[in-house]
Amino acid sequence: MKIVYEKEEAEIEEGANGFAAAKALDAENKAKDVAYKIGERMFDMRAPIPAGAEISFVREGEAAAFELLNHSTSHLMAQAIAHLFPNAKFGFGPSIEEGYYYDVDFGDKVITEADFPSIEAEMRKLSKENLPFLRKDVTPEEAKAIFKANPYKEELIAEHESERISTYSQGDFVDFCRGPHVPSTGYIKHFKLLSVAGAYWRGDSKNKQLTRIYGTSWWSEEELKRHLEVLERRKANDHRKLGKELGLFFISDYGPGFPFFLPNGMILKNSLLDYWHKIHQEAGYLEIETPTMLSRELWETSGHWDHYKDNMYTTKIDGRDFAIKPMNCPGAILVYKNDIHSYKELPLRYAELGHVHRHEASGALNGLFRVRAFTQDDAHIMIREDQIESEVKAIMALFDKVYAVFGLSYRIVLSTRPETGYIGSIAFWDKSEAALARACKDSGREYQINPGDGAFYGPKLDFKLKDSMGRTWQCGTIQLDVNLPHRFGCSYIDENGEKKEPVMLHRVVFGSVERFIGIITENYGGAFPTWLAPVQCNVLPVNPEFHEGYAREVEKALQAAEVRVKVDDSNEKLGYRLRNSQVQKVPFTLVIGDKEKEGGTVTYRLYGQQKQVSVPLAEFVKIIRKSIEEKARY
Repeated sequence: MKIVYEKEEAEIEEGANGFAAAKALDAENKAKDVAYKIGERMFDMRAPIPAGAEISFVREGEAAAFELLNHSTSHLMAQAIAHLFPNAKFGFGPSIEEGYYYDVDFGDKVITEADFPSIEAEMRKLSKENLPFLRKDVTPEEAKAIFKANPYKEELIAEHESERISTYSQGDFVDFCRGPHVPSTGYIKHFKLLSVAGAYWRGDSKNKQLTRIYGTSWWSEEELKRHLEVLERRKANDHRKLGKELGLFFISDYGPGFPFFLPNGMILKNSLLDYWHKIHQEAGYLEIETPTMLSRELWETSGHWDHYKDNMYTTKIDGRDFAIKPMNCPGAILVYKNDIHSYKELPLRYAELGHVHRHEASGALNGLFRVRAFTQDDAHIMIREDQIESEVKAIMALFDKVYAVFGLSYRIVLSTRPETGYIGSIAFWDKSEAALARACKDSGREYQINPGDGAFYGPKLDFKLKDSMGRTWQCGTIQLDVNLPHRFGCSYIDENGEKKEPVMLHRVVFGSVERFIGIITENYGGAFPTWLAPVQCNVLPVNPEFHEGYAREVEKALQAAEVRVKVDDSNEKLGYRLRNSQVQKVPFTLVIGDKEKEGGTVTYRLYGQQKQVSVPLAEFVKIIRKSIEEKARY
């Protein structure tokens, strides 16, 4: 039969599967082919290929293959757990960005990391058995019989009553799964169990808490070793640890999820926000501030009261229900509605550093990464339909500028119209999605499509940032919204004097300012660039009795140049004070002795370096000012 491979027609046997196709068409790489694709959909290598299909192979080393490997490893781990703990019941076991996890109900048994070696040993044993992953489609009745002792699978099966259900088995283990998988357990050789945590079934705190075991799986021992080394670096760079050591922030038992910023943390935060103010002013944004608490009627109009009330903090004032804002957008809408607008005014770019509160589950709280109160660097931009593409391109240029300052690369994901429940015409959605896609292409940026994952009111672009340790963070977002302008009756007067509804773009750069501080703290390992560092320069007189006078002159000159400077004139030995300056990760450390005092010079050392450089004081002021103004690392 004929199929299409690498854009050319190819002939393979009728009913041939991926293995046979790889042998005939991709002999050089067949040992590394772990699945095949038709369009964007992946299939097991054992699956027959339909006549006329256009196929490609998924090979070891590709992102899709890594995801496949880790999902398959979650099944291998589940099989090992089933052997060691026969009463265990399994929930979900997906792949995640750098590995996988499985949620397991162990009953009364408490699983800790001390159990990992025995689970890993059983996994290695099953890997050596090279058990094939076999797919079987069954009816809901057959699935119920297979999983009759597992209430979690029974719940999922009940949601698929009208369709056939796919299962995968390897040896004596069977799981309810869409697949696909690597061909056999023999492909899974380089893995490590990482941590254990609690997780409510389906993320609902009203459900039972299961045990979530995290792991990671790689194609080679070298890749696994490198990844484990990165994980160790991440532990050392944990922002909670560094936040305490550097005096940035803390979270009190009196307010779980509500961070306290210390003096050094406020310097860092304000430096970040000063930059935010500057770039937004330059880009034509109008800064606003809206109230922290607004009435129930507003949140009913916006839809938050019906769909988000459980995550909102509410109270009564004069007998009326009020809520602390979890989002800034309804307030920005009221600002827009405060006046009559012409088409000539659009786009109107409202920017707000809004302090929002969300009632997050206590188990989800995590330093600055997940809090209950945070500053959202929002912008809400009112535009005409014909301005969507140009405005998105302008926002993307702003994102480029900001993320480059922090050395953060990113990829873009375009989320498109949901299958059901969306508002607006399909023609509008198609036009909007095409405009977002063109904006990406015209900006020279590739993007991935996440089909059906747009909000019900419009498509969106998500910007996935990558830090110095390879982690991906969701920060920037551009969300197109026709819902809120309609719900609030927003309008502008067009060129014909008629009222038209504007389109609104929701847009964040940092996302949560607090979370972004956590990200860059770990990205830099606490060694912030000079412009962000709480103390930019530490001055150490060799002998405070003789050299403090000149050290104070240096301090005064640096303060006049708006440098954050500290003089360490303690009675500790110079070596101790030098080490302490490194521990505090101060960008520039100056040593002031006889030579410097007599010559009007300073001797400076950059953080993390042993080299010392002597220059006239005036020249050093220029050096550190340049580092600050150019936002250089040092």
